[in-house]
Amino acid sequence: MRIRLRRLWIDGRAFTWRAETREVRGDTDCHRCIRLRIWGGGKTGQALQADLLSTTWGTRWSPCAVDDAYPTSADVRAVIEYALRHGWQPDRRGGTYRLAEREHAARFRLPGFLLTDRLRGPEGGDPTRRVVSAWAAADSD
Repeated sequence: MRIRLRRLWIDGRAFTWRAETREVRGDTDCHRCIRLRIWGGGKTGQALQADLLSTTWGTRWSPCAVDDAYPTSADVRAVIEYALRHGWQPDRRGGTYRLAEREHAARFRLPGFLLTDRLRGPEGGDPTRRVVSAWAAADSD
C-alpha cells in the first residue's frame, strides 16, 4: 500500500502528515477511525499521533459501511496547534507524543471527531457510547 504524505505550513514551519483510515469496534457497532501522524522536526523529530474517532451516526447502516469522514487540512492544523499548546515538541529527537483520550479528550474539540485510545488497545471509553453521545449533543444544539 502506498502512503501519501501531505505538507502543511504554519507560521513558516513545514509539518508533514499522513492519515490512515481504520476501523474500531464498539460494544454494539463498528466505527471509522483515522490514525493521524504528524512530523514537524523532520523524520528524526518527535512525531505527533492522534487517533480520531468519527462521530458519524444516525444511519440505517453500520457507520463502518457508510462513513467517509476524513480530516481536512484545517482539522490537521487544529490538531497541531492544540498539541503544541499542550506539550508536543516536534524538534525533540525521537519518540511519539500521543494525544491520548484519557489525557486530552475532555479539552480537545474537533467537529466530527473524538480522540480515542481504542486503536492501541481496549483502554478508553466504548466508541459506540461516545459517538452516540456526541451525535446527540450536536443534534440538540
